[in-house]
Amino acid sequence: MKVEVLYFAMLRERIRLDQETVELPAGARVADARTAIAARHPSVAAFLGQVTIAVNRAVAEETRALREGDELAFLPPVAGGAAQAIRISAEPVTIEGAIAALPGGDHGAVVTFAGIVRRRGHHLADVVRLEYEAYREMAEAVLAEIADEIEREHPGVRLCIHHRVGALGVGETAVAIAAAAAHRAPAFEACRAAIDRLKARAPIWKKEIGESGEAWVGLGA
Repeated sequence: MKVEVLYFAMLRERIRLDQETVELPAGARVADARTAIAARHPSVAAFLGQVTIAVNRAVAEETRALREGDELAFLPPVAGGAAQAIRISAEPVTIEGAIAALPGGDHGAVVTFAGIVRRRGHHLADVVRLEYEAYREMAEAVLAEIADEIEREHPGVRLCIHHRVGALGVGETAVAIAAAAAHRAPAFEACRAAIDRLKARAPIWKKEIGESGEAWVGLGA
């Protein structure tokens, strides 16, 4: 059977492909696809144990059976318009824009977070820009899921999450989050939970480009 395989971030660079069609034996599972890609592309074999695999835009267990025509996305570790005003775009993001996109309600408190590109990065001390890449359709679904979770945990909270992709210079805003609630405590808690879960779960990657070199964040490459 044939499946479509998508590559992102460091994997895409090393394999030099965005996607390809791969033939697997009938009855193959996600674990078999991982093994097949390791054999097909030895340059990334050492990293595939750290890679999450999504099937048809949902994270899949290794034992999941595959079918003809499935889409498999190989997702390296992350650096970390839905009802909740979710947006991933190459356009600039701002705190003001995130606040403006909040659903209406009886809000006595709005807490915001802005993630700014800084000169000293995770790997490089002389960053000149960051390059953000996302599996956009899945990332937006994950962000909407995160917002739904947090809004259920904190009734009355409303969230907006805007994330930028593409090349961003030092001082530019990469992510803007706004959390609104009737009182300040749940708004603070929701805002912090949103950025923590985004960095842990959303398929968004960043690469540091500096005067001394370049490095993907989140994977020892």
